[in-house]
Amino acid sequence: MSEAGGVISNESAQVSIIIPTYNESRNIIGILKSIGENLPKNITAEAIVVDDNSPDLTGKIVEEYLKNVKKIAGYTMDIIHRTSKNGLSSAILSGIQRAKGDTIVVMDSDFSHPPQIIPKMIESLKKYQCDMVVASRYINGGKINGWTLKRKVMSKVATLIATKGLGVKTKDPMSGFFAFKKNILKGINFDAIGYKILLEILVKKSGIAVKEIPYTFENRSFGASKLDGSTITDYFKSVWKLYKFGKSEERGEKRNSVRFLSKASRFYTVGLSGFGVNYLISLLFAGGISDMWYLHANLIGIGASITTNFLLNKTWTFGDRDFSKKRTLKQYGKFVTFSSLGALVQLGMVFYLVDGYNLSYPVSLVLAVLTAAFGNYVLNKKYTFKEKVWG
Repeated sequence: MSEAGGVISNESAQVSIIIPTYNESRNIIGILKSIGENLPKNITAEAIVVDDNSPDLTGKIVEEYLKNVKKIAGYTMDIIHRTSKNGLSSAILSGIQRAKGDTIVVMDSDFSHPPQIIPKMIESLKKYQCDMVVASRYINGGKINGWTLKRKVMSKVATLIATKGLGVKTKDPMSGFFAFKKNILKGINFDAIGYKILLEILVKKSGIAVKEIPYTFENRSFGASKLDGSTITDYFKSVWKLYKFGKSEERGEKRNSVRFLSKASRFYTVGLSGFGVNYLISLLFAGGISDMWYLHANLIGIGASITTNFLLNKTWTFGDRDFSKKRTLKQYGKFVTFSSLGALVQLGMVFYLVDGYNLSYPVSLVLAVLTAAFGNYVLNKKYTFKEKVWG
């Protein structure tokens, strides 16, 4: 990988702010200026732009800006030109390797991460004597402006997978805005898959002290979101690798109750992701890529969610990598059967509780869903994936 850089000043930096870019020509100069305007005078900082050979010449624009901008006391700027688009996590790691500061801040360049939060993050590192500060959308005081319902659902599903499936305690492990002490990275072997390096740090350094502070995420005004199908695929690849990492760390676990509950939590997390798949696919076919009748679109959504649930449970929940045709089709048939049976149990139980016992519909629905989900898990564990129920 060929990299080149240009620096305004040779002053040493206490704080290094890493800003990965790809086609951010309309935002990058504004964000660099805003960072400088919001930095306290007692902080020496450097901003490092890591550009993945943007077709809109983001890197060139930064290069020209660095040649002409006046030097700012206590604030330097640098640019790393990468020769290709190698992924967000890998870009951040390139910036960290160049960084001179003992404190690292990672942020986006599109103003979704407000620069005025940076001083609060740095102050929180000192105040709470912690290793990392995460700017969070999902704690009290945090919020998101400008997202569609679909984007919110996708974010919530990804967050649930991280917190429930990987055991991460941070409420916003998908945040792209965070600060940390550089020395916590010692000993981490990064996979750098996908766009959420924070999640990889949280899983591989589970013992570090993390503080979350609220902020308001503002949807970008210029440029296009980088969230696409490949990004989602990379996320699941990353989750799978991190799950295997956690599994190797916990290989000594002997308690049947822990193993049972661990797999149950993954099974239910997959179920939640299936809800997201069902919702998005149904919307896509009922007004997205076609004007299909909503019921037909919903049937496609249900089929897609059952299929993705099966594949995720086979590979992730139960760790079955045997994809021989006969075995997989047989398992898929059983999974569909038990999923359908679970739906019938849920419908029957709701009717029974509401009409037979005059129980409120919301309460009846919760009880029915929990019962059906538990039965679905036990049946698939025993008969589809041939595991002992308890263990």
